[in-house]
Amino acid sequence: MVNKIFSNISSINAFHSKFLLPELEKRMQEWETTPRIGDILQKLAPFLKMYGEYVKGFDNAMELVKNMTERIPQFKSLVEEIQKQKICGSLTLQHHMLEPVQRIPRYEMLLKDYLRKLPPDSLDWNDAKKSLEIISTAASHSNSAIRKMENLKKLLEIYEMLGEEEDIVNPSNELIKEGQILKLAARNTSAQERYLFLFNNMLLYCVPRFSLVGSKFTVRTRVGIDGMKIVETQNEEYPHTFQVSGKERTLELQASSAQDKEEWIKALQETIDAFHQRHETFRNAIAKDNDIHSEVSTAELGKRAPRWIRDNEVTMCMKCKEAFNALTRRRHHCRACGCVVCWKCSDYKAQLEYDGGKLNKVCKDCYQIISGFTDSEEKKRKGILEIESAEVSGNSVVCSFLQYMEKSKPWQKAWCVIPKQDPLVLYLYGAPQVSKHLLDGGLKICRARVSLFH
Repeated sequence: MVNKIFSNISSINAFHSKFLLPELEKRMQEWETTPRIGDILQKLAPFLKMYGEYVKGFDNAMELVKNMTERIPQFKSLVEEIQKQKICGSLTLQHHMLEPVQRIPRYEMLLKDYLRKLPPDSLDWNDAKKSLEIISTAASHSNSAIRKMENLKKLLEIYEMLGEEEDIVNPSNELIKEGQILKLAARNTSAQERYLFLFNNMLLYCVPRFSLVGSKFTVRTRVGIDGMKIVETQNEEYPHTFQVSGKERTLELQASSAQDKEEWIKALQETIDAFHQRHETFRNAIAKDNDIHSEVSTAELGKRAPRWIRDNEVTMCMKCKEAFNALTRRRHHCRACGCVVCWKCSDYKAQLEYDGGKLNKVCKDCYQIISGFTDSEEKKRKGILEIESAEVSGNSVVCSFLQYMEKSKPWQKAWCVIPKQDPLVLYLYGAPQVSKHLLDGGLKICRARVSLFH
């Protein structure tokens, strides 16, 4: 474990203490007669490539320290005890591990400053210039590690803000953008305050947590970048809106200004493009349709969370075209396609892949596509309560409007049918024209199935 954490640090230390430092100290003593360091650096700079091995294993070393601290109490206790010592300068083990990574960029910076102040006709100019070229090559690797370390620190801060509930502290994760946003509700026209964390591989959709201490946000949804689409939307009442559609969920968001909206769309799209460039094997599967049309395709039904059409955007069922009302024909959303449908067109359930295979309410069209049931199979499965209205009314012993009353409720009008296939049962419906798909239970189209036997 010690070798995995500290790599070849002992060799790096030996090089500095036995070669580079003694050479420089000796030259400082001879500076009056030999005012140059370029020749020393040019001779020893190639050995600085040994930092490459340390930098290469830096990410794994940091991850190893993190895992051991979490899993091995003795290791955590020992590290904390050492960190308290005065020689550590109140710095953590991780900070000390970063020091060798920062060493080469510091050499590069100092050598550049040395060359700026060195006269061009100096005897040390050429040697110093060549030394800088060698050191700059080694520094490029170290600079990358420094950026990763800074990113890791930011991930730790966000991890604490989320109540240490989301496992985001990973060297492969990179924070792209964060900020407040408003989310438009599907069931009404209200806008709710939310907070977004955009990473290179996911978008965290968070709700502010009002607390004086501890975490600041609760993660409501994690939307993967893979398969994500960004669409600019138009809303007269709510300006600066755009839609984020992912496999897990589709969100309609409102930015604070046109510039904020542009920045979010740009950041999201660039993140999506970068993600797919890193995963070229998925390129053929990426949808290239940039049309504003946001309906989920037939192939994606159940696999991608749809955008819910808001209730105030439709006045009638998007399937049977019957007008909505607050009592007998309320609005429902199909969890597969996002359409607003009445209850008679949404009384189906199917397993949706994007929701972990759970059963969700879907419309008849989506149910048949996802489950593979045909109309004939569906009738057989549902039985007499799925027989169309024409069949029931045309093959009935008697059918007409009747008034009925339940307990203390007022009298209500219902379409009553006694079918020939089941003459000992009275079926009550809201109206003859809306009972094309007869559904049982509650005050739905089929209000009751009353046995006449008693």
